[in-house]
Amino acid sequence: MPGIGPSIAAHLDEIFKTGKSRHFEAVMKGLPKAMFDLMEIPGIGAKRAYRLTKELKIGSVAELEKAVKEGRIAKLEGFGEESQAEILKSIEDTKAKSKEKRHLLPYAEDIAHEIIEWMKREKLVARVDPLGSLRRKASTVGDIDLSAATKNPAKVIEHFTKYPNKKRVLEKGTRTASITLPSGVQVDLMVETPDAYGALLQHFTGSKHHNIALRNYALKKGLSLSDYGIKKKGTEDYLKFKDEESFYRFIGMDYIPPELREDTGEIEAAIDHKLPKLVELEDIKADLQIHSSFDIETSHDLGESSMEEIIQKASNLGYEYIAFTEHNPSRSKHNDQQIIDILKRKREVVDKINYELQNRSAHLRETSARHSEKIDQINYSLINMNKKNIQKARPQATGALATVGRVFNSLEIDIMPDGRLPVPEDGMKTLDFALISIHGSFRLSKDKMTERVLKAFDHPKVKIFAHPTGRKLGHREGVELDWPKIFDFCKKNNKWLEINADPMRLDLPDVLVREAVKLGVKLTLGTDSHHKDSMENMNYGVSVARRGWAGKDNIVNTRSLVEFLELLKG
Repeated sequence: MPGIGPSIAAHLDEIFKTGKSRHFEAVMKGLPKAMFDLMEIPGIGAKRAYRLTKELKIGSVAELEKAVKEGRIAKLEGFGEESQAEILKSIEDTKAKSKEKRHLLPYAEDIAHEIIEWMKREKLVARVDPLGSLRRKASTVGDIDLSAATKNPAKVIEHFTKYPNKKRVLEKGTRTASITLPSGVQVDLMVETPDAYGALLQHFTGSKHHNIALRNYALKKGLSLSDYGIKKKGTEDYLKFKDEESFYRFIGMDYIPPELREDTGEIEAAIDHKLPKLVELEDIKADLQIHSSFDIETSHDLGESSMEEIIQKASNLGYEYIAFTEHNPSRSKHNDQQIIDILKRKREVVDKINYELQNRSAHLRETSARHSEKIDQINYSLINMNKKNIQKARPQATGALATVGRVFNSLEIDIMPDGRLPVPEDGMKTLDFALISIHGSFRLSKDKMTERVLKAFDHPKVKIFAHPTGRKLGHREGVELDWPKIFDFCKKNNKWLEINADPMRLDLPDVLVREAVKLGVKLTLGTDSHHKDSMENMNYGVSVARRGWAGKDNIVNTRSLVEFLELLKG
């Protein structure tokens, strides 16, 4: 190959055959390991890093920062005051960038999960939790903060810094430690004894605004709050709390779920015992946005999983019903009659599936009834035989008995720039209901965008406005809409707003969810899955709903199938 001579070729050949190079290992053997960590700081090359590690015995970036602040770098020949100042700025900039970088919630959760599992291997860890925006389930997360409860902080800190997938250790103290990962993400750990863990967990969960408001309220009661515990006025000792429930109770309020801790009225509600009972993942009875691989040339991405695969996945998740919401057929590839024919064909397929599901459900109910009757007869015989403490055993709800009972024939339809729907009326008639969404012309004025949406939303078959702002986290801001008008229209016309659980969207955002909840606007949850495995993302939509103060009653698809059908008619 061009550019590769005999010497390099020999080294490569050795690496391919043995997985290592003796020449490379010999060179590396004489170099301090820490110099490669220092080279991550802009402005510090190999020569400078080597001198700093050799002459000042610096073993980490944290030690380098300490040496800079003590003025030791400037005294080295060839550095001076100016170089020292530049190094300090580079360190601060690097730390700031690491802190500022935001990650999607699932990515941050995956990182935290791996490290939490590593921490649990140490038997001295009584408990380990995520902190900060990660624990509050914010849509994006900066650095990863964790806490651990233990009676042996030193041992737990040591275990944390030995995490095998770290890049380097930034700090290792008596109560805290920091590492960075190969991806550049910083992970901080704080440890506390189990009897005082509640205060630490509360304090570092945040948010900053929540803690400030909580502190101000406590001061009025003569209490001082910190991550060590609570001090009463005129005393020096901290009262310790093993959990957050007792911490909040001592201040005089109900426990506040982490998702609500944003200083948006949760403290006042907790004092008055008026916090909402937030929706749980277990409350969700259906997924109302799923894209199958049904043979259709859609306006956007087609799903990858078959209807049968999706139904099986939904059954495994315990859902009672689901909606197939493929994108509308492409207008550029089909005329009106072709679109109508495609949608009629899909209607026939869905009707056949529902017929089979109905027969299966009837068979399961009949089998269950016979099984139950037989058990009752056995129990009756046992009781007559004076067998004591015999309780009637009913069959448990298994995956087979929890089979999806109904699938809805739906469609996710593009809203055209003028508010029209690109589906002929005879095609709309084939649907049980429709979703509408914005996939283009994002820069219309607020008034024109609102008019566009309301025109599409007014169609009698349209029930759900999907991913309403059109945002994509980290890539695209949401559109401008007159939300009071949208909310008012929904309330008056029994229309629903979707909380899209796709981690790239999480749309409706929590702030708008809160407004919808206040006004009594109904919400739906959908994963927007284009593959059956993405149906497991529902928990992210639930997190958004919880951050928006939504309870079970605010979410349409927490209803049973019968209740959902009634709402659909309304």
